[in-house]
Amino acid sequence: MSNHSKQPQPGGEKIYPLLELTLMRLREFVREPDALIWAFLVPLLLAAGLGVAFRDRSPDPFKVAAASPGLADALRQESLLDVQLLTLRESEEALRLGKVALAVEPADRSAVLYRYDATNPDGRAASVLADRAIQKAAGRTDPVRSAYSPVTERGSRYIDHLIPGLVGMNLLSGAIWGIGYPIVDARRRKLMKLMLTTPMPRHYYLLSFLISGLVRLTVEVGVLLGFGILVFRTPLRGSLLDLVVICVVSALSFGSLGLLVASRAQSLEAANGLMNLTMMPMWILSGVFFSSQKFPQVLQPLIQWLPLTAAIDALRANMNQAAGLGQVRLELGVLAAWFVVCFPLALRMFRWR
Repeated sequence: MSNHSKQPQPGGEKIYPLLELTLMRLREFVREPDALIWAFLVPLLLAAGLGVAFRDRSPDPFKVAAASPGLADALRQESLLDVQLLTLRESEEALRLGKVALAVEPADRSAVLYRYDATNPDGRAASVLADRAIQKAAGRTDPVRSAYSPVTERGSRYIDHLIPGLVGMNLLSGAIWGIGYPIVDARRRKLMKLMLTTPMPRHYYLLSFLISGLVRLTVEVGVLLGFGILVFRTPLRGSLLDLVVICVVSALSFGSLGLLVASRAQSLEAANGLMNLTMMPMWILSGVFFSSQKFPQVLQPLIQWLPLTAAIDALRANMNQAAGLGQVRLELGVLAAWFVVCFPLALRMFRWR
């Protein structure tokens, strides 16, 4: 048999190095226990723990300190208050230590004083309930009857808000750690220099990280979404295809950011610092665990331009509000802008040795 017959087909010869590089990245990931724990176990534990902590149940009563037996009796008429009879000094100490949300004490014969931490929303809510109970005990009647109906519909619960946030966080951390760490490690161990001595096209090396990252994140996102749907009945109201598009665009945007972070780092310590510096502000500001609207208005333009904010907002709109791609085009535009800026910049700055 001639040597010519053993040569691969022209089309296969072009794609073969990229395929092998991609498979190598996936094998490295599967063989690394720490990576598997952070990719699968940690997001599932967060979802399970926070989902149980904020599960559908009656709200916990607000802890209130009353400085006199009369006030304590009046406050106990309100079912959402957990009343403790304490002295003035004990009330001040309990309030200072956060053991109670509100301290109620008589100001004079016909007035009541409410003490609470102005930065604690529980204190403000408890003061409203306490005042209503005391006024009713004093003989006030409400001119309009009121009733309360807590909403527990799927899509409005905390877990329905949390799961898309965790998916976005997983896409970000998986892309940056999954791309940045192996590149810096290969540069540190001089493996990249060996790669460059082969006929492999240079851009295949970087492209293999993006492709393997997409494959890996598909599994990670699927596991987390499946857990939320099966265990907490998290809604998936939008199109599954639209959801896939949002995840792919997000992963490409985050992957290009990971390439940029790893473009020049020479040590794992430097890479860890850069990756944490990149991810930590977005974990805090982008609304993973609570709405980003809670931050001051002056920060909102910056927050809305963060790629993680765009990804999470698009995921929540798709899953909870059945939003299509047209309705999240602004968020997709922000993600695309980050990719268009970061990927060429990463290629230009990338240091092979």
